[in-house]
Amino acid sequence: MFDDPHVTSLRNDLALALRAAAHFGLGEGVCNHFSVALPGESGLFLLNPRGLMWSEVRAEDIVVVDEAGNVVEGRHEVEPTAMFIHAAIHRIAKKACVLHTHMPYATALTLTVDCGIDTTLSQNAMRFHGRVALDHEYNGLALGVGEGERIAHALKGRDVGFLGNHGVVVCGERVDYAFDDLYYLERACAAQVIALSSGRPLRPVNAELAQRVADQVQGERLQSELFFNALRKTLG
Repeated sequence: MFDDPHVTSLRNDLALALRAAAHFGLGEGVCNHFSVALPGESGLFLLNPRGLMWSEVRAEDIVVVDEAGNVVEGRHEVEPTAMFIHAAIHRIAKKACVLHTHMPYATALTLTVDCGIDTTLSQNAMRFHGRVALDHEYNGLALGVGEGERIAHALKGRDVGFLGNHGVVVCGERVDYAFDDLYYLERACAAQVIALSSGRPLRPVNAELAQRVADQVQGERLQSELFFNALRKTLG
């Protein structure tokens, strides 16, 4: 099963997403994780292993794990918090691809009372209008099933979760779509933090316009595919 061409393609895509995230400074040491569910109702998913820098991860390093956190296939171990967060989101929220990071600007916004991004500010932010869940409750490291399940439920079916005092989760139906969202989410958060640092009043657009932009982006994802293909050519 794990030699199936589709699974091989998913391995390659997940490894590329990790290397690309490292390239753009979205990683944090050997922490944080990306995962993608395997086809069917097996409950199995691919996950980056414990202890490797994202910049060094290749397809053969990706581990296959089950919902209980058991390594089904792979030569590396997995990190406990990854299992509790990712397994719960795949199982409860039914998300195919789950990207969890502590990327700087998005995480900075989780430290504020608002907890997340204003999707009526920059054009990049507007693509997420109506797609963001804010989880204001922080309970420490996700070292138990209950905390992973709480985070999964806190997403409320949305694609993006801002985890208070912690980081973000970006989900998608495909690895390339999810990575594209991850990249532009950090760009949008950076723009908001920089604008706030100016001390000048911000100028949001109305919610109807923000929703129209979100619909436009979601309605045509060719740009996401082209971006990921460009990364494949430049990062290998």
